[in-house]
Amino acid sequence: MSYQHILVALDLSEECDPVMQRAYALATSSQAKLSLVHIVEPMAMAFGGDVPMDLSTLQQQQFEQARERLDGFARKYPDLSTDRRHLVYGQPRQEIHRLAAEQGCDLIVVGSHGRHGLALLLGSTANDVLHGAPCDVLAVRLKKPE
Repeated sequence: MSYQHILVALDLSEECDPVMQRAYALATSSQAKLSLVHIVEPMAMAFGGDVPMDLSTLQQQQFEQARERLDGFARKYPDLSTDRRHLVYGQPRQEIHRLAAEQGCDLIVVGSHGRHGLALLLGSTANDVLHGAPCDVLAVRLKKPE
């Protein structure tokens, strides 16, 4: 099966290079379009949704820093045009699914730490993306940091 449009969901950590490399190789071999997405989660979610202060300035700074990191990361892949780099604000699972459907993607590539035990088979984001995805999902196993 040959893919037409691959969406790579990255957290932009140092560990994400193998995920992008795998997606890039797949896209090259099947002559597929390649898109990249990074999700910025609302800060209120980290605090359980009930924060007694305005986080909008901090959230905007976080978004701008994420844009810089995304653009810096994408420079390693010169043929990845700016219109295929997506920085989205929201809940990762929902936004990845939405973008994949909107863009007509037929494969989503994510990283997985492959933790032991049934409940931790995939990382929480990778697991969330897998369930209910509008297309195939490839979880690229990430090596544990030494």
